[in-house]
Amino acid sequence: MKFKLTALLMVFTIGILSAQQKKWTLEECVTYAVENNLSIAQFELDLQNVAIDESDAFGAFLPDLNSSNTLSSNTGFSINPTNNAPTSSTANNINVGISSNVVLYDGLRNIHRLNRAKMNTIANQYRLDDIKDDIRLNVANAYLQVLSNKEALKVSRAQYAATEQDLKRTKELVESGVVARGDLLEIEATAATQEQQIVNGESLVLISKVSLAQLLQITDYENFEIADDEFDIPPSDILSNSAKVIFDKALTFRNDIKFSMANVELAEKDLKISKGARYPTLVGFANYGSRYSDVTEIPNATGMLFTPDFIDQLWIFDGISYGVQLNIPIFNGFSVRNNINRSKISLEKAKLQFEQDKLDLETTVQQAYVDVTTFYKAYEAAEKTLEARRLAYNYSKERFDVGLMNAFDFSQSQSQVDNAEAEVVRTKYNYIFRLKILEFYFGIPISLN
Repeated sequence: MKFKLTALLMVFTIGILSAQQKKWTLEECVTYAVENNLSIAQFELDLQNVAIDESDAFGAFLPDLNSSNTLSSNTGFSINPTNNAPTSSTANNINVGISSNVVLYDGLRNIHRLNRAKMNTIANQYRLDDIKDDIRLNVANAYLQVLSNKEALKVSRAQYAATEQDLKRTKELVESGVVARGDLLEIEATAATQEQQIVNGESLVLISKVSLAQLLQITDYENFEIADDEFDIPPSDILSNSAKVIFDKALTFRNDIKFSMANVELAEKDLKISKGARYPTLVGFANYGSRYSDVTEIPNATGMLFTPDFIDQLWIFDGISYGVQLNIPIFNGFSVRNNINRSKISLEKAKLQFEQDKLDLETTVQQAYVDVTTFYKAYEAAEKTLEARRLAYNYSKERFDVGLMNAFDFSQSQSQVDNAEAEVVRTKYNYIFRLKILEFYFGIPISLN
């Protein structure tokens, strides 16, 4: 028993450690966010509502079927349903009926409503897919921000480790009389500043991880961790395409453009529905009914009056009516004309919005294209600056070690290296994110591989 308990505890502990040690890749984060985002869940419910609307539109072509049943009792003066003669006796009556109506022609409005419902389903799917695209970009940005902060923290810790070595070396130089004690204080101040940078860096990493976890609807912030892989600049030939080529391709698959185009088609369907109200409506109908009354009296074969039972009366007094009804709109207070004008205005607005959405997409692609070029140049410049700062720092360190440079100037040289390394990290991830945005508009899935 003790062995079994120990084994269970070991399995449970391993399961907990495995859960705590899970490190999320960018692809896993994007997939999880799309599958668990609350906004997406809400729009998926809207999509279900739209499917119900499509079912309603199809149902308008089918005839309806309704049953009516009435039970009444009259006391005092009333009309005998048998001979229409006045009577003062109490009468119990039952009326039953079944009716059906079907629209034969309504200016093709039912057809246009069905087509509109189908198009609305497609439009809402485009809208849902567009929201998923936005979430993918937001998750990628948040993920890269965590990577950027973690890499900056590593740089800060490496800088502090180097400063500790300088501090140790400076103490030896002070003890040997090569440099003044003031120089030691200056190095100690630099070390304290770097410690503060490490604390700030740890805070930024935590905040960025929490932001990413919230996008994923994950509340276990303490155990949430992303992959520790360091990413170099990913290879890409996206810039071999012009911004115009990228924009033209984006027009063919971007869901926001498809959604905007679908809205134009929906407005066209609404206009056809509004115009259909100017035409006559033809409705076919059929009714079946019967009745029973306990005061009913009919003659039998001998001429004597008697009251048939319930079932007999239903067979005797049943009847069928059927026909068609034509309604012709003549004047309705300008409502039809005004609805048509409203639909025309809505159609023009949808067309203008479609053109505006295309312009916005072109602006976004152009800006993304410029950003990729600009941030890559900034990254290259930052690397060159860092290389120069490191060479200058090494030269300063050699001079400081032999007492030819004071601690203040040496600290300034170290600070310049620190700033240059931080700038390399910042420009690197800014470039990667802009590159992924541009690739995304070209139809390339988000990935750091």
